[in-house]
This record gives sequence, structure tokens and C-alpha cells, in this order.
Amino acid sequence: MWNGAAGRGWVAAQDLLDRMYQPFADLLTSGIVDGDRVLDVGCGGGATALAAARRAGGTAGGDAGEPRSGGHCVGVDVSELMLTAARARALRAGVPVEFVHADAARHPFPPSGFDAVISRFGVMFFDDPVAAFTNVRRATRGGGQFTFVSWRSPAENPFFTAAERAAAPILPGLAQRDPDGPGPFSLARREHTERLLRGGGWTNIDIVPVDEPCVLSELELEQYFTLVGPVSRLLPDLDEATRATVVDIVRAAFEPFREADHFRYTAACWAVRATASH
Repeated sequence: MWNGAAGRGWVAAQDLLDRMYQPFADLLTSGIVDGDRVLDVGCGGGATALAAARRAGGTAGGDAGEPRSGGHCVGVDVSELMLTAARARALRAGVPVEFVHADAARHPFPPSGFDAVISRFGVMFFDDPVAAFTNVRRATRGGGQFTFVSWRSPAENPFFTAAERAAAPILPGLAQRDPDGPGPFSLARREHTERLLRGGGWTNIDIVPVDEPCVLSELELEQYFTLVGPVSRLLPDLDEATRATVVDIVRAAFEPFREADHFRYTAACWAVRATASH
């Protein structure tokens, strides 16, 4: 999925998504200090990885363009499409970040190779979360911190599911979400997430709700639902008339979120912090 329609959609919507989710990038990187070795799990287009690298000391310095300290960031993702965009972005910014095309759940990271691990909406897609959290913990030094943000329940995020709820009656190919399978809401239950992290060897687990206000213009709203999410992945295969009908129906579903010429919603998430034990 992430190397097909979903990956292409996220790359096309990257600027919009990064603007909307900038507060989460700030939250994730706030604890990183100069010299830290950072791993960004599910780094996507690289926004959080670049922010982490800057805080860790990974900005170009001197004529040789070397990092100014021993700090660095490694971004890992299963989508080569997104990583291609991330590498181009890092090159333009002059920030040295290593991007690895791999599944963080299985990749043989150097043992205790990182001081901090971060993830912006990237850890909810593991097919075996305990094994994945164990693998990431082994890559983190003892006492190192794991900080990530994940979505709370669909009921608390009606904006997130508005498109698929509206389009479902006319798109029979729209798959139903499996609340217990990999997906955006797989870590929606606090106790479940804590249990998975403990199973992966993490301690000092702190899970707190974060509600972040988000605003989109009318143009950005259409970019959002036609590029991101399960409905967007079906649109390219529809005939022109059906596609226009779906877009009209979905656009109307967002009217409850309208404020004048903008659309406003709350991203209801968990901010999760945990400590690696060895």
C-alpha cells in the first residue's frame, strides 16, 4: 500500500500534512539534545527526521559540510516513494539524515545504537506490535526514550473518518477498518498500548491525551480527502462521473466542520513516552 497509491498520495500531500501536524513534530523532538543519536520510525517524507537531526546537531557546518557534533538521525520507512521525497528534502535543506528502506519491526539495527526513538503516526501499522516494540527497544540504549504520537478512537476523530463514512454506500470496494488489525486506530486504547509496550520491554510508560486544533482551507480540504485515506486510494480507478459524485458527497460530509471559508477540527491523539530497559 505504502509503495503504491497511499505512498503517492502522502508524497503529494506532504506540505499540507506537515503544516497540519507541525505541533506533533515539535512535541516529538522537544526532548532531543545536541549529540543524540535518533531513530525516526515510519519517517515518511522526512519532516520529523529533519527536525530531529537539527536538534541533535545534524546541520551542516564548515566548508566540509560535516555535522557540528556527534548527533544524527536515521529515518526508517517501508515506503521507498516517501523516502525518495525525504532524501530530496534533506538534500535541499542541507541536513545530513540517513534514510533506510526497511521494516522497523524486523530491521537489524545496531544494538543500543540510539539514544532516542520518535514516531509521528508510524507505529500503528505493525502486524506484531510486541515483536516490533522489542526490536526497537533493542536498538535503544538502556535508559533511552521512546516518544510517539498515535490516534485515539474513531469516535474522537470524526473528521478523520468522515470521507469513508460518506462514500461507503457508493463504494463497495471500501474496506471496513479492523479495530484489532494494523491501522491508524490500532493503538487507540490506552491500556492496550501500555500492555504492548511492556511486552516489548519498555518501562516508565506515560500515555497522555493531546488535542491539537487543525485548520484547512477549502482547497486544502479537497487535497486532503482526494490524496490521503482509503477513499483516495479508490478514486483513480473510478470513471469520471462516479469520481465526481464521490467527491461531491465527501465534500458535503465535511460541512459540519466548516467555519466561514475554512474547516476546523481537532486531532485527538495520544502522546506516549517510555524508557528502554536492558
